[in-house]
Amino acid sequence: MIKVLVVDDQTIVRAGFAALLDAQPDITVAGQAGDGREAVRLAERHAPDVVVMDIRMPGMDGIEATRRILGGPATGSTRVLVLTTFDVDEYVYEALAVGASGFLLKDATADELVSAVRIVARGDSLLAPQVTGRLIREFSKQRRTRPTPPPALSTLTARETEVLVLMAAGLSNSEIAARLVVSEHTVKTHVARVFTKLNLRDRAQAVMLAYESGLVVPGENNTQE
Repeated sequence: MIKVLVVDDQTIVRAGFAALLDAQPDITVAGQAGDGREAVRLAERHAPDVVVMDIRMPGMDGIEATRRILGGPATGSTRVLVLTTFDVDEYVYEALAVGASGFLLKDATADELVSAVRIVARGDSLLAPQVTGRLIREFSKQRRTRPTPPPALSTLTARETEVLVLMAAGLSNSEIAARLVVSEHTVKTHVARVFTKLNLRDRAQAVMLAYESGLVVPGENNTQE
């Protein structure tokens, strides 16, 4: 069972999300929170697999709550799916920067929300299509020149670097396997090694690092064969 904590300051919205998720055979809602402070407290108590997190809330907002939850010793394996009506660059960037594994807009369908929770729970990352373009534009705006790559990147093999670039381009494991003409199992091994060497939680952080380090540059064809 996937244990979920639902966080939203609007009671009706929160209850609706909770009812939808709790009705799934493989998902159980461990708790509901109306603000960031309550979210942190309940996350520490229940150690959920996934927190469905609103961003704009009174008191502690979803960004700070995400930061505290992911930094807590009792919630180290918890993943956060940010769900909001505010599809603004700063929120996309900040949510991923503090460690969120997914970003979905509130106008997503019920099926999309349920699917997103399952995707994040199994350790993958998820960005709504509307969000991906905004994130790339944010990096384009911030990175006028190619920065110096962090030393940890030098520990990657050529193949691992290639896999990281393809992850940053949004390719799935199966798509990377097809591109590199290797098995999907081999790709999963490379991905795991990239995460370990670079101390990454998931693909969302891998995408962030690839862009922030200059390994991938917005506007360039980074996946050319």
